[in-house]
Amino acid sequence: MADGGEGPGAIMAAEMAEQPETMRRVLERAVGDITATAHAIAARRPRFVLLSARGTSDHAALYAKYLLEVELGLPCGLASMSTITAYGARPHLADVLVVTVSQSGGSPDLTTTSQAAREAGAITLAVTNNPESPLAEVSEFHIDLLAGPERALPATKTYTAELMALYLFVTALGGQDGARAAQAIPELAEGVLARGDEVRDLAGRYRFAQRMVITSRGYGYPTAKEAALKLMETSYFPALAYSGADLLHGPLAMVDNISPVIAIVTEGRGGQALQPVLDRLRGRGADLVVIGPDPQVSAASGGIAIPTGVPESLQPLLEILPLQRLAWEIAMARGQDPDSPRGIAKITETH
Repeated sequence: MADGGEGPGAIMAAEMAEQPETMRRVLERAVGDITATAHAIAARRPRFVLLSARGTSDHAALYAKYLLEVELGLPCGLASMSTITAYGARPHLADVLVVTVSQSGGSPDLTTTSQAAREAGAITLAVTNNPESPLAEVSEFHIDLLAGPERALPATKTYTAELMALYLFVTALGGQDGARAAQAIPELAEGVLARGDEVRDLAGRYRFAQRMVITSRGYGYPTAKEAALKLMETSYFPALAYSGADLLHGPLAMVDNISPVIAIVTEGRGGQALQPVLDRLRGRGADLVVIGPDPQVSAASGGIAIPTGVPESLQPLLEILPLQRLAWEIAMARGQDPDSPRGIAKITETH
């Protein structure tokens, strides 16, 4: 993999490699502000959380939804921004925490939604990589990702920075010290990123794939959705992400022994819930690749083993790394430039 020099894919490669250091920066330099913000919000006792985001950040928001509901028992929803921006709805949001996640903080619909939510009585928090962005300015609270400039169009280091920041925020909201539990993650991430040859071998199998199914359950589901997006935006082929439960409700019919399936198998309850799905996939002769604990990888057609003993809520920070690399490798093998996918911009101005 390119290491930050010139040529196609070099920028994305360099930014993927920066992720362990970016995680450390969040843990060391942002944790104080994140904790203070969480304590200030906790004192106002929000009764419900609405999460607002687009694209890659939407998958980070989905991760936060699992954290908030599983760890804190706080009910959450994913906001439908068009109800405000297109239809002019003004919901009653007193005592509601509205968290808007955006790398750039520049999309007009995100800014409009956060501003409208604040005017409707919500507690508003922006999580961005730009403290001077329009979104940060209209929100009551802000968390800075400290990821540094991200020049490649596909988001990589800002995504894992979002996951780390949201983990620290939610644990602090519940009165816990998340930094201690997450301390080992940057070093473990370095180990996962170092296994590039295994990912390259995997990419060789999928260079000519026509479509791909990616599945998981629980904390792994946001990873499945983010991996599908990375594959689609860099390699231009359909990658369909399904919850394992939803896969059994119809889409399983399209799985055969030709189309590859990637399963993100977390070590924990999500992975346990996915086991019947894996059995059904094997029964259909699927080309099944697993990202997860080594015993799960050994029982599949192939895959990448993720370190064990990591809390399930932190495993998404590691699981996404080989999948980002897989998207990069497939794009490069197809002669495309993953730094600049066609038809997309770094700041997508939806309204």
